Amino acid sequence: MAEITATLVKELRDKTGAGMMDCKKALSANDGDVEAAVDWLRTKGLAAAAKKAGRVAAEGLVAVASDGPRAAVVEVNSETDFVARNPQFQAFVATVARVALASGGDLAALAAAPYPGTGKTVAAELTGLIATIGENMTLRRVAVLEVPHGAVASYVHSAVAPGMGKIGVLVALESGAASETLDGLGRQVAMHVAATNPASLDVSSLDQALVERERTVLSEQARASGKPEAIIEKMIDGRIRKFYEEVVLLEQAFVVDPEQRVGKAVEAAAKAAGAPIKVGGFIRFALGEGIEKEASDFAAEVAAAAR
Repeated sequence: MAEITATLVKELRDKTGAGMMDCKKALSANDGDVEAAVDWLRTKGLAAAAKKAGRVAAEGLVAVASDGPRAAVVEVNSETDFVARNPQFQAFVATVARVALASGGDLAALAAAPYPGTGKTVAAELTGLIATIGENMTLRRVAVLEVPHGAVASYVHSAVAPGMGKIGVLVALESGAASETLDGLGRQVAMHVAATNPASLDVSSLDQALVERERTVLSEQARASGKPEAIIEKMIDGRIRKFYEEVVLLEQAFVVDPEQRVGKAVEAAAKAAGAPIKVGGFIRFALGEGIEKEASDFAAEVAAAAR
């Protein structure tokens, strides 16, 4: 049997873009023949997956999974919305969300976790799915929320299947109240988060750099009015309070009942339940946020395809 050297492995990786271990396996299976190893990787779908890896994947699905006082949210991207409606892709995303419950919110741990019923890792299963479906896909991010006592509620907006859609939200409620109360309130707050996209849970956790930037803008606007400095300071304080009401979850007008703040709604629910309820945190994933999508000229694409 031919010796599988590092040079051979590098040559095969350069030709196919496949992983180092996959290249070593391919060369071993083909007695060091690089061209035969290329074909071997292609038949396994590994070379094809590598070739697709450079394409922008900004579509896909956000999915949630819950298990009592713990819940996870994941984002798995594809190149097109068409693939997001593929039952095979949806089954993969739903399974990954369930696996993510034990990941601690660590993306590398999730990628390396066993994919149920296959003997593969999540990352290896995704590689195979890329080859099968024919589009680049990426396991982009994961987060987990957990409370010692209470519940973590979830909500998915624009759902295309149970627990999967365009926006996924988790809301942690710390309480000894009945699960029915926490589930109902938590879902309402999660819907609110999906709609308003708050910057922080409360005033103390809001990024102070963001506050100072807002204060600077408001100060310049107020001083342009020509009013006395004492009046200007009051104007700035009032506008900062208004800013908090716009971006801080517990200070926002509750979308379910705009006559009260989210914080007051939680207090009212706690009083009715006869037990304290604290919003311990929230997570909001919106599909594709932060990904720079390629601008496309559909007419040019059709013309190119015709040629």
